[in-house]
Amino acid sequence: MASASEVLRPLTSLELRVLGVLVEKQRTVPDTYPLSLNALAAGCSQKTARHPVMDVTEAQVLEAVDDLKPLNLVIEVSGARVARYEHNLARVYGVPSQSAALLAALMLRGPQTAAELRQNAERLHRFADTGSVEAFLDELAAMNPPRVRRLERAPGAREARWAHLLGDEPLTEAAGAPANLPTDDAPGLHAEVARLSDEVRALREELAEIKRQLGLAP
Repeated sequence: MASASEVLRPLTSLELRVLGVLVEKQRTVPDTYPLSLNALAAGCSQKTARHPVMDVTEAQVLEAVDDLKPLNLVIEVSGARVARYEHNLARVYGVPSQSAALLAALMLRGPQTAAELRQNAERLHRFADTGSVEAFLDELAAMNPPRVRRLERAPGAREARWAHLLGDEPLTEAAGAPANLPTDDAPGLHAEVARLSDEVRALREELAEIKRQLGLAP
C-alpha cells in the first residue's frame, strides 16, 4: 500500500482521465471491465461526456497507468490475451461508491453544479435527489484533506459549481460547462442527447470487445 504522502500527491490531467474512465466503465460496461489498454485509451479520447476532450495515444495512457500503480489507484490484472486494468479509487481515497461516482463525474467533465452532477453521474449511481448529491459533496469537502470544493457562484449563474481537488490543474470558476446553462433537475435536451450518445458508444465498445474475444475483429 502506498504511503499517505504518495496517495495524496496531485494527479496529472491524464492520470485523472484514466482514473475517471476506469470508474465510469466499471459501471457502464461491466462485461468488458477491467479494461484493456486499447479500451482505456479509447475512453480517455472519446469526444462525448468529456471536458476537456483529449487525444492521447496508448503509450501515453500506459505511462499514466504505470505512474498510478505505485499509488495503488490502478491495478493490473491478468487477462486472457492482454493485460487489463481496474481502479482502486474508493479504497485509496476512503470514500463510498456514491462519492466515487461524483469524483469520477468531476474528473471527466470538470466543475458542475449538484444538479448537473446528479444528472451526469446517473449511470454510475442513481441519487434520489439533488439534496443527496449535496450531502455527499459536503462529506467530501469536510474530509482531511478535502476532496472537493464549492466554487464561488459565477456572475449570472443560478447555482454554484463544485470541483474536485485531486489534481494539479488550475482551479477556475469558469471551468466546465457554461454557467448560464439550466441547472434544475429536469433533464434538458443537451443532457438527453449526451446520455444517448454515451449509451450508443458504450454498446459499440462492448460489441467491439466481444468481437475481439471471439476472434471476429478485422
